[in-house]
Amino acid sequence: MEKSSLQIARASYQPKLPKALLGPVAVQEGAPTQSVGDQAEIKALFPNTYGMPVVEFVPGTRQTGAAVNVGVILSGGQAPGGHNVISGLFDGIKALNPQNKLYGFLMGPGGLVDHKYVEITPELIDEYRNTGGFDIIGSGRTKLEEVDQFESGLQILRQLGIGALVIIGGDDSNTNACVLAEYYAAKKYGIQVIGCPKTIDGDLKNAQIETSFGFDTATKTYSELIGNIERDCNSARKYWHFIKLMGRSASHIALECALQTQPNICLVSEEVEALGQSLDEIVSYIADVVAARAAKGMNFGTVLIPEGLIEFIPSIKKLIAQLNDVLALPETKEMGRSETIDFAKSHLSAENLAVFNSLPVGVARQLALDRDPHGNVQVSLIETEKLLSTMVAQKLEKMKKEGLYSGKFSTLHHFFGYEGRCAAPSNFDADYCYSLGYNASRLIACGKTGYMSVIRNTTAPAAEWIAGGVPITMMMNLERRSGKVKPVIRKALVELDGAPFKYFAAHRERWAAETCFVYPGAIQYWGPSEVCDQPTKTLKLEQQK
Repeated sequence: MEKSSLQIARASYQPKLPKALLGPVAVQEGAPTQSVGDQAEIKALFPNTYGMPVVEFVPGTRQTGAAVNVGVILSGGQAPGGHNVISGLFDGIKALNPQNKLYGFLMGPGGLVDHKYVEITPELIDEYRNTGGFDIIGSGRTKLEEVDQFESGLQILRQLGIGALVIIGGDDSNTNACVLAEYYAAKKYGIQVIGCPKTIDGDLKNAQIETSFGFDTATKTYSELIGNIERDCNSARKYWHFIKLMGRSASHIALECALQTQPNICLVSEEVEALGQSLDEIVSYIADVVAARAAKGMNFGTVLIPEGLIEFIPSIKKLIAQLNDVLALPETKEMGRSETIDFAKSHLSAENLAVFNSLPVGVARQLALDRDPHGNVQVSLIETEKLLSTMVAQKLEKMKKEGLYSGKFSTLHHFFGYEGRCAAPSNFDADYCYSLGYNASRLIACGKTGYMSVIRNTTAPAAEWIAGGVPITMMMNLERRSGKVKPVIRKALVELDGAPFKYFAAHRERWAAETCFVYPGAIQYWGPSEVCDQPTKTLKLEQQK
């Protein structure tokens, strides 16, 4: 396989580890935990893995744990650093016992169920150290939630002598990991299950998980592109760029990119919902900024839009909730697309039907038809950036007739999504992910199951990071998904009273009125620490660093 100069040089980078993981470890256990919500119900569903303590590793005097083979799964969408999680896990179990083996299940959880795997050898892992992507074993979105899946997985785990399974994924994938850990614990099968927090969306975090891996690299990748567009925008001075960014369930990516690049407008879905804004109010806000800049001779600017925005507009959110219930009905399974839409419309309330009929035909069809494997609207397919720019243009035409606007409005559209998911990990993500994987090996060695690998104090130098584990049940609550109430990990949304949003809110009026663009440039891997090793602005503001 041919390699670029960067790949060749990057392969020799040795990720940094927390001091506590550099030798034998000892375990410090905290108090018993409880779930973030619905405590009685979650405890009843997970009696064998509920209430376990948060654990922290400190330097010890002897290595813990016996020899064990380990399996690993990459689940869900790609995120920069996944290969380094596997690298850290590989090095960690080999340090425990050189005879330990690591097996990767191919193309996600489906590889476990279908018994498709590869042994990860030193030669194989060395090809993928410090690289982006999940291509070492591939990823998939198969949900692990049925008993026959658990039992099929057990067969191959037994066959390969695997005593522990590491699932690298987001909130849905780690929910599945928790269900699997509980099942194997209840059956006393002796199979440990450990999770690792992955998602570029940044919505898998809490008091224990400071950030999900991949968020750092993805937002820096997007911010480079946004900065390039801003510089072009400020050079040509004749276009408004509408830029949609990944972030279905939360606006962390859009907010972080705004903090890095200082665009004229950044919409935050959580604020839209909190204020109860309508689509027309959002459009009016953008149009007013465009008109105010035009009055100063500035017929150009940038607008950042989180891809999940449409789901946070209260009236549309109500519509989607009812559509989810209607589309979960058994009779819709065999229907064609047109028949499904007619059926859905016939079951909507009058209020929701009015909203449905007010939307552009294409957007309405996408809301009614397109779902991902978890039953969610595939908002990345909805061209929200074009919807908004079209409606803003119509609003400006009306303002022009009323004498409130006299500028020119030309638009260009962008969607930055897949461009960031498999980027070569930043130094932060390379170190963080390697530490998460190595730490997972220590959780296994200490006999833990139903835990997520966590690394904290991440705004400090890597040597000062704190390694340990948090029970996955601690993050769970009950939510309605695809028409059913299910235990899931609670998503972390942008906190409007949090430091990152407050900083943004304090500066956005000036960014809108003036041209305050910042050009972050490409991710740097070699050079001064203040250029190469910095965490996201979100993380620094949250940690007050």
